[in-house]
Amino acid sequence: MTDEFIPPIKERTTDDLLKIVGAPEKWNPRAVHLANNELINRKVEPKKIKTAKYLSKKRERIDERIKGNESYHFCDFIFDPFWTLFEIIFSWELKKDGFTRKAEQQKYFRIGIGVLILICVGLAYLT
Repeated sequence: MTDEFIPPIKERTTDDLLKIVGAPEKWNPRAVHLANNELINRKVEPKKIKTAKYLSKKRERIDERIKGNESYHFCDFIFDPFWTLFEIIFSWELKKDGFTRKAEQQKYFRIGIGVLILICVGLAYLT
């Protein structure tokens, strides 16, 4: 196989190669194959390669958990009210994108905003 990547796989450090092999879904399959072959040529222990894969998966799970626990904060409404309200009203894919807590909060905010609008309209008709 030819190495047409920039920088070439053979010139990369062992740590870079371990990152490539550890997260194959983020890289071109050919790059992963070349990186794996280069690690074998450099006589890197298979245990080190397995550890890199394990750490990559663990890092991904931690990132997903952090993303899932991210929520709206009171300061979001003070410092950036337009974009926060825009996201609450018009964003439909928070849960699909992994923001489960924000999606749950979004549901309650929408109900609250709807009730507030109904109260304002009701008061406008009464006066």
